Amino acid sequence: MPITRRILSCVTAGAMWAGGLSVAAVTAAVATAPGAAAVDNGLALTPPMGFNDWNAFGCNVSEQLIKDTADYFVSSGLKDAGYTYVNIDDCWMTHTRDASGRLVPDPVKFPDGIKGTADYVHAKGLKLGIYEDAGTATCAGYPGSLGHEAVDAQTFADWGVDYLKYDNCNNKSDGTRADFVNRYTAMGDALKATGRPIVYSICEWGQVQPWEWAGDIGNLWRTTGDISDNWGSLKSITDANLPLAAYAEPGAWNDPDMLEVGNGGMTDTEYRTHFSLWSMMNAPLLIGTDLRKATPATLQILLNKDVIALDQDPLGKQATVLSSSGGAQVIVKQLAGGDRAVALFNESDRPQHISTTAAAAGLPASDNGYLVRDLWQHRDFQSAGTLAATVPAHGTVLLRVGTDAHAMQNPALLDAGVTGTAFVQPGKGADITTSVTDLGTAPAHQVQVRLTAPGGWSVRPAGATGTPALPGGHTLATTWHVDVPAGTATGTYDLSGTVTYTRGGGKGAVTVPLAGRITVAVPPPAGTSYLSDLPWLSASNGWGPVERDTSNGETAAGDGRPITLGGTVYAKGLGVHAPSDVAYYTAGTCTSLTATVGIDDEKMNSKGSVEFEVLADGKKVADSGIVTSTTGGHPLTADITGAQTVDLVVTDGGDGNDSDHADWAGAQITCS
Repeated sequence: MPITRRILSCVTAGAMWAGGLSVAAVTAAVATAPGAAAVDNGLALTPPMGFNDWNAFGCNVSEQLIKDTADYFVSSGLKDAGYTYVNIDDCWMTHTRDASGRLVPDPVKFPDGIKGTADYVHAKGLKLGIYEDAGTATCAGYPGSLGHEAVDAQTFADWGVDYLKYDNCNNKSDGTRADFVNRYTAMGDALKATGRPIVYSICEWGQVQPWEWAGDIGNLWRTTGDISDNWGSLKSITDANLPLAAYAEPGAWNDPDMLEVGNGGMTDTEYRTHFSLWSMMNAPLLIGTDLRKATPATLQILLNKDVIALDQDPLGKQATVLSSSGGAQVIVKQLAGGDRAVALFNESDRPQHISTTAAAAGLPASDNGYLVRDLWQHRDFQSAGTLAATVPAHGTVLLRVGTDAHAMQNPALLDAGVTGTAFVQPGKGADITTSVTDLGTAPAHQVQVRLTAPGGWSVRPAGATGTPALPGGHTLATTWHVDVPAGTATGTYDLSGTVTYTRGGGKGAVTVPLAGRITVAVPPPAGTSYLSDLPWLSASNGWGPVERDTSNGETAAGDGRPITLGGTVYAKGLGVHAPSDVAYYTAGTCTSLTATVGIDDEKMNSKGSVEFEVLADGKKVADSGIVTSTTGGHPLTADITGAQTVDLVVTDGGDGNDSDHADWAGAQITCS
């Protein structure tokens, strides 16, 4: 298929697995399913770490890029942190084999050939990876390995290749599991026959549940389609990969695809979540950005050895979901030596308070409480047992928790944050509350809270901002009044601050960050308005941006078509792609929301299916049920009386989000 469709094809092929199993159904199945037996090649006993050029460069790969990356691995400390493989993706070869049937490196891109490139990489103490395809052609249209497995495997071994990513385009498959197993086994057997240790990465996009069979053949297997550099993609892939923990073990790993950290499509908060969750899920950590241009913030994420240690933990246990509600997830990973890693993950678009306990995470009772290391603050604390934080939207607080006889020598773990998300109009003010709770056994002393707002704003306390001592289990709550200047643009603004305290006796001063958000918004006008004419608070989308008054085109803003449902064209509305969430500020002044909902006619007779929901202050007030691509438009009405916020949510109907072009046609809101 054309190279411009490669990423789309991967996502649609495997984003929610073949057969349309729900997350709940797969979780139930995994709970009783044995893990696949690991291939006996002694490789990838911890998940591979390194680099792959595709996410940042596509077909613009070259020998110089690979050499530059290898050099940077050494100079930046990435090699010392565990990054080993420098992997070449598609487009590295010529379009024809040589007279002996062997693949030929592009002489312009790789003047020293793959062998020369491998020699350079090996001289740096690193390893080289390469790409091929279990079809007649690669995804970019270069020669595939189907029917050429033996000669290609031997060629790779002769060149000194250490890692093979084996893709699934142009596969001539009949769609059966037997075909997939046969095609991927053929290359696995060929690699083994060379006698060279080559990590085998099976990239069949999760089409025929590779977690159930690929561990007998390769070292890792893609569980989903390709990742893209946006929050919707990250969220969808995480939700698909998390339930598969029972299938992973040393030498055989679930692969939710490469890292997007640093490519610019997400915030640093989202990239920290990306890196945190990939490490919790024992995913391969393959950097997919141009390291020659990496920012300090990007390197700080990629070089976080505390987080990397979770991914590389020798026990090899993938994390599982302990609890999930309203976008707040607690994810727990068992570690060698008995510790637990706990991720407090907020996949919602607003800050949330997330809490669990050491006991719930699987740790035994401890008279000394628990040693808690915050892996992004790089600081140790002590907790009596509660693990909690106010987590920013799309953020993750990542903790390593264990029993320790000396735990109480550390400062108390504090749960500090801004309660809720305040809404304020330009030129007006609002009250917010900060709360600081001592989760430790001993008191926190000389506690002092500071809060700052954006430049030009004013923020002043309306209560005590400190206390000489805050006993364990107690909370210091402070009300703050925030004034927003007239003319301030609508949008969400960060509030920042600190909590400073000591362990007692004036010793061991500790400062922890305090963060929150305030949203500057204007209520909808009185009367009835089209939602596409109003500013939204936030918008997340499964593919491409949310579109105003057109369908979703999946790529750039403005690439959609006229909204059409059941042959009727609508001039107004929102075009989205599941999973999607578009939030509006309604200020308690609105009473009803109406729309005609459905999958756009441009996806008529496809496998698309979705479900539309309206949430008022987080409570579901309307639900379309499952809507398919063949059923046209459906009227939807919601009572939103008194709500401060309204969310328009679209979820996948259970068959994967391929073709889920969902329309909120003619969506209107009525306010007083």
